[in-house]
Amino acid sequence: MILTKIKSSIDSVLKWTLITVLSIMTLNVLWQVFSRFVLQSPSSFTEELARYSLVWLGILGASYVAGQKMHLAIDLLGTKLIGKSKIYLEIIIQIMVFLFSFFVMFIGGIRLVTITFTLNQISAALQVQLGYIYFVVPLSGFLMMFYSLYYIVIEVKKLTSNSNQL
Repeated sequence: MILTKIKSSIDSVLKWTLITVLSIMTLNVLWQVFSRFVLQSPSSFTEELARYSLVWLGILGASYVAGQKMHLAIDLLGTKLIGKSKIYLEIIIQIMVFLFSFFVMFIGGIRLVTITFTLNQISAALQVQLGYIYFVVPLSGFLMMFYSLYYIVIEVKKLTSNSNQL
């Protein structure tokens, strides 16, 4: 299925992006400690870079985890249901995740990025426009929307292909 190939590609790119961001963050913090305690001259940009890379790591990581269906969930009802009821519950959950991702992260994130670019907000140490930093919010929202749609399609296919078995 082409949707599964797209998901696999997105998973791979996202995984390697997260590994890269974590590596950069680790090297950055090591440099911060080295420059502060060994060179006795703390670097001016390291704290800000660590903060922004942690934001990217956390928000992109949330979309990756949502795509792997490893996010935190209260599955009390899901474990008690079987058959079509369980599939319907999964579809409802994915629709709610999609709506949250669309309205809060995607639309809200686009507004946040637009406002910060309009106001020309620039970070103090790195001198980077904050719109680039905040771009991770709508990007992650878009990824979560894709993953939700993917899982909705999977569940609907289960309903249609196994309707006489459930």
